[in-house]
Amino acid sequence: MPSIITHAAVPLALWCAADRGRIPPRLLAAGVIAAMLPDADVLAFVLHIPYADAFGHRGASHSLLFAGVLAALAAVLAFFGSGRPWSAPHSSGSRRPWSAVSCRPRLAPTKAGPTVTSTLQAAVFVFVCAASHPLLDAMTSGGLGVALAWPWSEQRFFAPWRPIRVSPFAPQFFSARGVATLLSELRWVWLPLATAVVAWKLIQPAPVTPRDPS
Repeated sequence: MPSIITHAAVPLALWCAADRGRIPPRLLAAGVIAAMLPDADVLAFVLHIPYADAFGHRGASHSLLFAGVLAALAAVLAFFGSGRPWSAPHSSGSRRPWSAVSCRPRLAPTKAGPTVTSTLQAAVFVFVCAASHPLLDAMTSGGLGVALAWPWSEQRFFAPWRPIRVSPFAPQFFSARGVATLLSELRWVWLPLATAVVAWKLIQPAPVTPRDPS
């Protein structure tokens, strides 16, 4: 696997490439967590689950289904986590019995409610971030492949091109092998993404400045 830090490169690159404010901080944090979360399956080694098992390392948590589940969860949180009025105002023609409840002031929403577009964007962003994890793992030089098609297939997949040096586990990370891994990730992940972000920013049209009517 690439190191856990490098898996955050994809959501950070998308955030840098997007228009300012397009990806709010909470959504960015969700994307970073989604990009790192599949590696929680290293607990399988502690639980003595074989590496090649469906629930071993690079197994079920590295599938596209797992990324889809995280995307669905992000959509639910995006919809129900947005600011909404405590109660909707009544139309002028409605008549309701006088009560103490009707005398209470109604609180207006502090921000716009969720839309289908914003909810879909949150789901797509989290899915791309989560799916980037197994795709990067498939480009590494060692270990087993990733179970992208689980649960329909337990086959492990590797990319045809595997330039990224596989990361050692925690005990060996702060060693010469770990340094070599970080340099490999800098070359094959961080620098290409940074170049892509800069290129994307350069080809974007400049914002139109409204003329002063005076």
